[in-house]
Amino acid sequence: MIDHMSVNVGDYNRSKTFYLSALAPLGYAVVMEFEKNAGFGIGNTPDFWIGEGKPNVPPVHVAFAAASHAVVDAFYRAAIAAGATDNGRPGPRPHYHEHYYGAFIHDPDGHNVEACCHLPE
Repeated sequence: MIDHMSVNVGDYNRSKTFYLSALAPLGYAVVMEFEKNAGFGIGNTPDFWIGEGKPNVPPVHVAFAAASHAVVDAFYRAAIAAGATDNGRPGPRPHYHEHYYGAFIHDPDGHNVEACCHLPE
């Protein structure tokens, strides 16, 4: 089981603002912060971190679990509104498995961020 992960971002304040908006539909918020590092999570446990530095090359892919197709849709809308670029509109991805429903965006540093649901709608 993965405990947490982190990605480097070029502009901490821009990325923190971006992720606050994009991850809100998933229930994520900043739960820990120090210097130019922010830990996002649900409740008190940060499992996704950003830290200012040279952005990862190549960019990373991170997928967040969503409780429903509607939450995937809300993630996508929030991320796009916060400045993300589209990398795959919300929809079924049957090549992954029968009930896979996901949406993909690129964050301000080009990281491929996804929200996905494994449940039938």
